[in-house]
Amino acid sequence: MSEPVTALNNTSDATGIAAVSEIGPVGMITLRGDLNASYLRKAAAQIAGVDVPAPLGCNSSDNRGIAWMSPDELLVMCPYAEAGETVEKLEKAIGSNFATAANVSDGRAVFRVSGPLAREVMAKLSPVDLDPAIFKPGMFRRTRLAQVPAAFWMTDDETFQIFCFRSVAQYVFDVLKVAAQSGSAVGHFPLAEGQSANT
Repeated sequence: MSEPVTALNNTSDATGIAAVSEIGPVGMITLRGDLNASYLRKAAAQIAGVDVPAPLGCNSSDNRGIAWMSPDELLVMCPYAEAGETVEKLEKAIGSNFATAANVSDGRAVFRVSGPLAREVMAKLSPVDLDPAIFKPGMFRRTRLAQVPAAFWMTDDETFQIFCFRSVAQYVFDVLKVAAQSGSAVGHFPLAEGQSANT
């Protein structure tokens, strides 16, 4: 069996005000159906190992998670090697109830932006209000980064995880790298106590 290859071969850059890296591959399954239905919520939570999040949220632990994508769509995340098996488990758990599950892992690229100034880097590219009092770890947004569709959430106070279509992976890495380039700190968001910006 051949080894999976990410869009950019896990490229990274840590020379700027935040570290930017492609991570992955990551297993991603689109699950569509009635998000209020107990059979769907139970199946997703049992398989992902986390609760189904509230709207605009993402619950994750290690390499598993569930992100709220829309009123009728969840994104279930798992180890890449388990994606096919996870789809089968979801379909079996859902049974004859209405829902669809599709493995979309190979169509996505996943990035991480980390460091005390990660929030500032992301704010340069997205129209989302990233004020620390408003956007907190566990919140999830489908939006745009510069000119392309993307989605992201914070796994902790200094780390964003981002995914986009694989076809625009190089563009997304490049704009993240430019937004994080050395000397580009704006100082818009105050650093938390104990944080230090290495600009």
